Amino acid sequence: MTSSSGAGVRGVGKRFGEVRALSDVTLDFPAGQVTALMGENGAGKSTLLKILTGDHQPTEGTVLLDGSELALQSPARARAAGIRIIPQEPEIIPHVSVAENVYAGALPRKAGRRLDRAELRRRIQADLERLGFSRVLDPDLLGSELTPAQRQLVEILRALTGEAKVIAFDEPTSSLSEHEVDALFALIRRLREQGVAVIYVSHRMKEIFQLADRIAVLRDGALAGVLDAAQASEGDLVRLMVGRDLSDMFVRQNVSTDRVVLDVRELTTDKVSDITLQVRAGEVVGLAGLIGAGRSELALALAGDLPVHSGTVTLDGKKLRSGRPGEVIRAGLGLAPEERKAQALFLQRSIRDNIALVVLERLRRSRFVKRAAEKELAQEYVRRLRVRTPSIEHEVRKLSGGNQQKVVLARWLARRPKVLILDEPTRGIDVGAKAEIYQIIADLAKEGVALLVISSELPEVLGLADRVVVMQNGRITGELDRSEATEERILSLAMADDLSEENRSAA
Repeated sequence: MTSSSGAGVRGVGKRFGEVRALSDVTLDFPAGQVTALMGENGAGKSTLLKILTGDHQPTEGTVLLDGSELALQSPARARAAGIRIIPQEPEIIPHVSVAENVYAGALPRKAGRRLDRAELRRRIQADLERLGFSRVLDPDLLGSELTPAQRQLVEILRALTGEAKVIAFDEPTSSLSEHEVDALFALIRRLREQGVAVIYVSHRMKEIFQLADRIAVLRDGALAGVLDAAQASEGDLVRLMVGRDLSDMFVRQNVSTDRVVLDVRELTTDKVSDITLQVRAGEVVGLAGLIGAGRSELALALAGDLPVHSGTVTLDGKKLRSGRPGEVIRAGLGLAPEERKAQALFLQRSIRDNIALVVLERLRRSRFVKRAAEKELAQEYVRRLRVRTPSIEHEVRKLSGGNQQKVVLARWLARRPKVLILDEPTRGIDVGAKAEIYQIIADLAKEGVALLVISSELPEVLGLADRVVVMQNGRITGELDRSEATEERILSLAMADDLSEENRSAA
């Protein structure tokens, strides 16, 4: 590999009218290395990728491939040159098979121009074996039958047909299982060994440090710095991305009271057993545990979405009945679920529609919704939560992950809940948006809302919570006050059964 192999940009800038999206960015993507591209939403990552793949033309500057300047007037030109991008939102043809989706535009044909199905099957089977996806993807499935994870894998396969010199992955693991993530990471490492220049965009720090050789950070459209991944820390990245330390992002103040708002006694469902916990007004209780511990299932049961076999849930003195989410909402409990796109948002509808959803009865006059009041309500919470959008009529699907999460929170704030359960409230959003979500949580606690926050990020749990409740295998294994909670103590409680079993085996 020579110093000129791979891709890069020199002095690249991009304007959209009066808005400058990129400013004088000079950056290399060396062959045989994984370069992570990080930055807040709006930092310029997507614009830079679109310039590399021919979707946008730079206002100034040049794109290089193997040391030579490229004029990429279209995505087809970029693809022909060997530059590929795997987008965050896959584009799948619903009525044709996986194999036909992968080779769309380059399907093998017989002499009569009919599809050569035997050759198509040979190609797809060979590619599935070569890339390690043969056990997770059926080539005969229709596009309409694919799960979100399978759709992502089809997009990856499509990008890897033909000779690729540069491949950009844009948040590729957002819908993948642990097994599929392992297969993807093994593939990326093989691509690196084969001399491909890999660009990896993700908000997930753990993934970045697992995969990347170097980390480039964009801030406000400019290159903030490039770090050696082996030498960098999470703190270094956060400082480059937002200009301040991670610890500065948490707003901690003791505003909890003695008034118990949520009182759960010996709650048992199909997924959790004998759960007893309390949350007080103004208190933030962190719910920690490993994947599969039962935290999300507990949240759904409290919200009335999963049946309860025994035990009681009392909200501000009123016992709630199992399986009645409408009654739970009216009593004052809201849930912002982990899968906001699938479980919380109407992606094709406007911000206004999404915010007003749970307060329509308050906005009705007779049988009609007062549109002026609905509009005023949506505008109030868009301002209050600083949702970045051109208009409240903007479709939610077009917002960034952080702004989508703010719309979910705005909905519940408009409902004025007594208890709010937040399940992985910052998953998939950038560091700057996280800081804003943390401020919203602090403001809600100050207003007397009882908050139950589920998070798999231990620094987040420690930074936000007044108390930490830890679960494993559907049960609570311990509780820690803020003053005694550490990552080590939380993990010890999260693995309590495994550790005691290990001790028994050792004995």
